[in-house]
Amino acid sequence: MPQPPAETSNRPVVFRGGTVVTVNARHDVLTDHDVLVVDGDIAAIGPALPVPEGTVEVDASGGVVMPGMIDTHRHLWQTAMRGYGADWTLTQYFVWYYLEWGRVFRPEDVHAGNLLGAVEALDAGVTTTVDWSHGLRTTQHADAAVDALRAVPGRFVLAYGNIQDAPANWTATPEFRDFVSRRTTGDDLLGFQLAFDVTGDPAFPERPAFEVARDLGVPVTTHAGVWGATGDDGIRLMHDHGFMTPETVYVHGASLSADSYHRIAATGGSVSVSTESEQSAGQGYPPTWALRAHGIPVSLSMDTSVWWSGDLFSAMRATLGADRSREHLEAHAKGDTVTHSSLRAQQVVEWATLGGARALGRESRLGSVEVGKAADLVLLKNDRSPVSFPLLNPHGHIAFQAQRADVHTVLVGGRIVKADGELVGIDLAAVRSTVESTVEHLRSRLGEEAWARGMNPDVPTSEVLDNPYTYTDYRSGSTHSG
Repeated sequence: MPQPPAETSNRPVVFRGGTVVTVNARHDVLTDHDVLVVDGDIAAIGPALPVPEGTVEVDASGGVVMPGMIDTHRHLWQTAMRGYGADWTLTQYFVWYYLEWGRVFRPEDVHAGNLLGAVEALDAGVTTTVDWSHGLRTTQHADAAVDALRAVPGRFVLAYGNIQDAPANWTATPEFRDFVSRRTTGDDLLGFQLAFDVTGDPAFPERPAFEVARDLGVPVTTHAGVWGATGDDGIRLMHDHGFMTPETVYVHGASLSADSYHRIAATGGSVSVSTESEQSAGQGYPPTWALRAHGIPVSLSMDTSVWWSGDLFSAMRATLGADRSREHLEAHAKGDTVTHSSLRAQQVVEWATLGGARALGRESRLGSVEVGKAADLVLLKNDRSPVSFPLLNPHGHIAFQAQRADVHTVLVGGRIVKADGELVGIDLAAVRSTVESTVEHLRSRLGEEAWARGMNPDVPTSEVLDNPYTYTDYRSGSTHSG
C-alpha cells in the first residue's frame, strides 16, 4: 500500500530557475524564474526569490514548471486490465463490461484498479483525476473505490455510477444516501459527481437521477454523443427538463448535431474530449473543431487503460493531430490548402490544465501557476534524455515532445508526491501484488478460453449493439433502421 509522505511534505518548496508555463490569462511563459510554495499555495513567482529557512530547493534549470494536469474522465476501476482491450471496438467494450463480465468485479477489484490508476495518474503529472466510476454495483464497491483514492496523495473526484442498474434505481436507495453522507464531506482532495448516461428514451427514465443530483447539489457527468448509444435525443430531454447546467460535463460529445452543441453552449456546460478513445473506439470523430466553433469549453481525458495510455501528453498530442487532420482533409476535398493551423499547442496545454479546472468549478484554485493558487505543480525535466533540449517552444515541447519519463517532480497542494523521477511513499510492489490478485480472480472467473477470446476478439459478423443500457428497451433510430 502507499506509504506516508516524505518528511519534506510540510516544508516550503521552491523550483529554481525553470521556464514557467503559467497558463494564466496572458499565457505568460517566464524564463529563469522561481516558483515558491508555502503552506500548500503558490506564494511567489520571480527570479532569484528569497525563501524561508528550511525550504526544499528543486533545481528546475533546463526544465518546465507547469500546472498539474487534470483528467476529467477516467475509468480508474478498469486499470487492472491495462491493454486487455487493445483491439476492441466500443461494441465489444459494451458487451464485455455491461452485459457479460462487469458483474464479476468484487469491491477489492475496484479497489485494485483505482489504486493502480490513481498512482499512475500522479506518476504522469496528472494531479486531479475524475474517477468516472461506473462499476459501483453496491456501496461496498463505492467504499472500496474511495478507500483507494484516499490512499494516494492526489486530488480526485468520485463520479459515482453503476452500469448494471438504472440510474433512477441506484440513486434512490437508502444505501446510496448513506454513502453520500459518510464519504462526501467536502474534502479539498475528494470531490463528488453523479455519473450516468441518457439513452434518449422519450419516457426519460433518467429524470429521477437528475433530481437526486439537484437535491444533493452535485454535478452530473454524462457520456453524450456516443454513436449508437447516446445522442441528440438525450440532449434535448436534458434541456427540455432543465437539467443542463454550467456544471454539467458532457463526455466525448462526438456524434452530436449543431442543435445539441448550441444547447450545451447556451447552458454553459463543457465537453471532456478523449481523443484517443474517439479515434479508436468509434464514439465519433473527436469534436474539438465543432466545440471551438460553438465556443464550448474543452477539457481532456484518457478514458480507460483497457485500451490507451494513462497520461495526458498522449491526449494533447492526439487532439492536435485529430483536429489538424480534419482541417487538412476538409480543405483537400475542396481543392484548398491549409496554410495556418487553427488549433495551437498552447490551447491544448490549457485544455489539459485550466480547462479541467474550469470543468470542475475549481478555476480559482487549480489549473494555472499563479500566486495564491494551490500548489499543484509539475516539473518536466530529464537530463538523461536528448529530447529535453533545446527548449525553444515550451507549449510545443509539452504537447509534442514530453512524456511520462520527463515528469521529474510533482506537487499536490504543496506536498511532494514525485521527486527526481520517483514516486514518493508509494509501495509499487504492494500495488502490483494487489492488481495481480484481481487479474487472477478475473481469469479464474472467466476461464482461460473466455479470457483469451475477450482479449483477441473475432472480426464481428453480427449486428452492431445498439443501446447497451439494459434498463430500457429504447432503441434509437438515428444509427439503426428497423
